[in-house]
Amino acid sequence: MVLSAHTTISLAQDTNKKEEQPKTEVAHPIQLTEYDFNMKIADIKNHPHEFKYIGTRPCVIDFYADWCGPCRMLSPILNELSKEYAGKVDFYKINVDKEQNLARAFAIRSIPTLLFIPMEGKPTLMQGASPKGELKKIIDELLLKKEKE
Repeated sequence: MVLSAHTTISLAQDTNKKEEQPKTEVAHPIQLTEYDFNMKIADIKNHPHEFKYIGTRPCVIDFYADWCGPCRMLSPILNELSKEYAGKVDFYKINVDKEQNLARAFAIRSIPTLLFIPMEGKPTLMQGASPKGELKKIIDELLLKKEKE
């Protein structure tokens, strides 16, 4: 951000006033622990054989690891998508090295793996890093049920 000399002076003169920041929704994937997953996504701890989505919006969950090259390539794409779909689709990420029980529960054998969870219907797993356009198409058709134009 570039500040003019005038702006700098006015900020320096008025340090007692705090500028209110606009409240916005989180626009990046949220890191989930097993506890968070059970509270926000599905209670697989108490109901391991039944997946019942408890979220308020469709979501995308990225199963990843810090050491994974394709995961690092996918991360900025998911950050962009989380901003574009803010308020419509929630984005989460799960580190498979730290959350091994969740990785086992979904039989994650390859990363990155994305889990797409619609409000109704069954979740869909997709392995590998895909281009942004392909991910948008999946989100629109699977999660937001938009018809092909």
